[in-house]
Amino acid sequence: MSASIAPIQPEALPETADDRILFALKTKGAMTAQRLAHFLNISPVAVRKQLARLEANDLVRFQEEARGPGRPERVWRLTAKGHGHFPDSHSDLTLELINSIRRVFGEVGLDKLIDQREQTMRASYKSAVADQFDLKDRVAALARIRAREGYMAEIEPLDDGAFLLIENHCPICAAATACQGFCRSELNIFKAVLGPQTHVERTDHILAGARRCAYRIEAL
Repeated sequence: MSASIAPIQPEALPETADDRILFALKTKGAMTAQRLAHFLNISPVAVRKQLARLEANDLVRFQEEARGPGRPERVWRLTAKGHGHFPDSHSDLTLELINSIRRVFGEVGLDKLIDQREQTMRASYKSAVADQFDLKDRVAALARIRAREGYMAEIEPLDDGAFLLIENHCPICAAATACQGFCRSELNIFKAVLGPQTHVERTDHILAGARRCAYRIEAL
């Protein structure tokens, strides 16, 4: 029987070799063993051994993909179980509370709860970016907040001067799946925090099947 591997907490850096591979595939997307080896600065032989172990635990899988002339390459990505290795924060309790609120107060009550959460988060985020006047610095401050909250957030500058706020993990995925008002609320928060002279557009969405959520942010 394959040895079990403990879940990785999103706010913590991975410690074991297996964890580093899972973390790399989670944050950077599908990769070949060769690219993983280069990214992690270890030998391809060691990576393939670890991938075989992770595959036996149903945490990763590969797909043969043609990339130019020659034989197709094995491209590795996380399975659903692999994504589940980065836990949703208190998902069972969250779902139970959402269902209870719906039963007792209806959708109107749930919307009021989401609005209250949005107001609290908006005030907290605005305070955290208050001293940042440059758009890049404001987006970086927002990414730091989201990273602390477990979203594995990072920013990527784009060639046209815009920025991509990337969230590689959603610690409230169960809640967002049960009520997409949470996702709508968070987009509203970003727009409010970054200011009226900033355009924010979601370009990737985990709930739509993407491996991450991403937001294009640019000055108007």
